[in-house]
Amino acid sequence: MLKLHFAPNSRAVRILWLLEELGLPYELNRMDFHPKDLKSDEHRARHPLGRVPVLEDGDISIFESGAIVEYVLARHKDGGLKPAVDSPMFPEYLQWFHYCEGMVMPPMNTIVVHTLLLPPERRDETVLGQAQRLLARALAPVEEALAGREYLIGDFSAVDIMLGHSVYMSNRIGCVSDELTNIKGYVERIDQRPAFQKADSA
Repeated sequence: MLKLHFAPNSRAVRILWLLEELGLPYELNRMDFHPKDLKSDEHRARHPLGRVPVLEDGDISIFESGAIVEYVLARHKDGGLKPAVDSPMFPEYLQWFHYCEGMVMPPMNTIVVHTLLLPPERRDETVLGQAQRLLARALAPVEEALAGREYLIGDFSAVDIMLGHSVYMSNRIGCVSDELTNIKGYVERIDQRPAFQKADSA
């Protein structure tokens, strides 16, 4: 059985969401998002930097949320969530799948650090402002891509689990303006999915 090492409000939510969407059986090791759990010797043996998610599948252990999504779809797929290689949507699927960590998450990570993680005396308003502007620019093409679509490539797919989760969290921390009506609607649709609700509340 698959075993997911998980902490709430992290990229591990993506993997729990994926497993729920696919209806795959799994065991959940829920940890606190705190050094006492994540930086423990036990967890560092799974991930050298003490991060989540980590997925164990028998003798296999794999980390990095994007890699785990691709692994699960390749080895345990139970209902699609990815266009065929010869589909006209496949290149766009790949683009948005990797846009997530390449363009959206770097400024979002900086925003979280300078609004939540650092003590107030160490936060830098200049760095925060730069990150907020970068994130706004990164979200603009997503807003455009969602015009006339319920999900990023039309039908719900694993790209919505990757980039959709990042967009959802961007909205949660107040970085999606009301002008981005396509993204606002997209976030609402994600929020209504039972598999997402279960993963987000774990």
